[in-house]
Amino acid sequence: MTAARPALSRRLRLMGAAISIGAATVLSSVPAFARGPEGIADTAEKVIDAVVNISTSQNVEAKGGGGAMPQLPPGSPFEEFFDDFFKNRRGPGGSKGGDKGGDFQPRKTNSLGSGFIVDAAGVVVTNNHVIADADEINVILNDGTKVKAEVVGVDKKTDLAVLKFKPPKPLTAVKFGDSDKLRLGEWVIAIGNPFSLGGSVTAGIVSAKNRDISQGPYDSYIQTDASINRGNSGGPLFNLDGEVVGVNTLIISPTGGSIGLGFAVPSKTVAGVVDQLQKFGELRRGWLGVRIQQVTDEIADSLNIKPARGALVAGVDDKGPAKPAGIEPGDVVVKFDGKDVKDPKDLSRIVADTTVGKEVEVVVIRKGNEETRKVTLGRLEDNDKVQQVNAKPKDDTAEKPVTQKALGLDLAALSKDLRTKYKIKDSVKGVIVTGVDNNSDAAEKRLSAGDVIVEVAQEAVSNAADIKKRVDQLKKDGKKSVLLLVSNGDGELRFVALGVQ
Repeated sequence: MTAARPALSRRLRLMGAAISIGAATVLSSVPAFARGPEGIADTAEKVIDAVVNISTSQNVEAKGGGGAMPQLPPGSPFEEFFDDFFKNRRGPGGSKGGDKGGDFQPRKTNSLGSGFIVDAAGVVVTNNHVIADADEINVILNDGTKVKAEVVGVDKKTDLAVLKFKPPKPLTAVKFGDSDKLRLGEWVIAIGNPFSLGGSVTAGIVSAKNRDISQGPYDSYIQTDASINRGNSGGPLFNLDGEVVGVNTLIISPTGGSIGLGFAVPSKTVAGVVDQLQKFGELRRGWLGVRIQQVTDEIADSLNIKPARGALVAGVDDKGPAKPAGIEPGDVVVKFDGKDVKDPKDLSRIVADTTVGKEVEVVVIRKGNEETRKVTLGRLEDNDKVQQVNAKPKDDTAEKPVTQKALGLDLAALSKDLRTKYKIKDSVKGVIVTGVDNNSDAAEKRLSAGDVIVEVAQEAVSNAADIKKRVDQLKKDGKKSVLLLVSNGDGELRFVALGVQ
């Protein structure tokens, strides 16, 4: 047995050698394209003159608030140090002696980003955050020529901006490609101005598409491992045909440098935004006039929708286009203008990209059946007003209402006292929640005292007995969950699915 070991060991060594040689043979036969496309250099050379640096400057007023000279005892060892420090930071005309720290000198801040020319007449696309709040914007061409530019329009929601400058010479412009045709693993090229190193070319692949990283209402980023760093913002992401398929916008990094997680706004979105900014100087987005929420597995089960998909209509604006079209709370939108709707983000993006005033078909699921509605889209009016949620004050002196328990909730009829206590509008009808069991499913779904249950399983309720009766029936029918339509005090609706077993 001992004599067999060297022979076995020798055979294993020979087998290992054969595998290694075989592997080397396979590697030597791998085409060059598998190690990276040879066309990168040709593509970069063709488009690099269309990529520009964006230089911005901003005057910042330095105020002296909090910068007063510390009150030190005469002869203190720190007196001379602080005296010199504050004298050096005073602006022109700064006083001595009784000076309490007047305004410091205004200073100018500079920043650099990237952009690309889409029209030889001098039209440039970049990120809004690259030029935001700038007092002066300059475009620096690939040969170093510096030209002052002005803003044509910006869109904060997609972080895009269009600039215009007077060409000092003939320019190279690039075209948009179709980002929808990108495939995972496809090679792409990023060109820009990382860390002020203009004209830098990096390459990588498309790592993912339609990525939602919660940066805005219309997130649908292209993810790439092509190196993107600070200063690349606003620069183009090219396919190997030299077409712009995205605008490099942000990275995720614990260090501030590229770790292979870069994100670009897809060209399909960019082209539409650029077109509108050039035509109108602003974005004119479509508006359906509904509030929507996610169709969870529990909600889908309650509505007999398999698989869970679409956008659940939680509320309909009385003055919006959806109202006259017959769309109602509880409808689930699964198709809009011929495009499938997988989730609420999908619907938001599709509606926003649709032309204002266009009549479209909207397919909804209502009580298990598909229905088609025709809607003429309105225009979304953007505003930054934040809706304040009214506090719900406690009123220990009010008469204690008669309550009934169901689904981990204390329920009561809507009385005048309860409306006053929880500031509930007269237009809100239903059964009020006066308490929530902390260990219940209702607590996990963030139901709270002051919420009003308007419907149970898509049927209106007016008292606690109605709710308990319907829940008991659902249990007998073997249902795992019940769908509630819940309103806050202002009448804003949302759907909540609670377990009944």
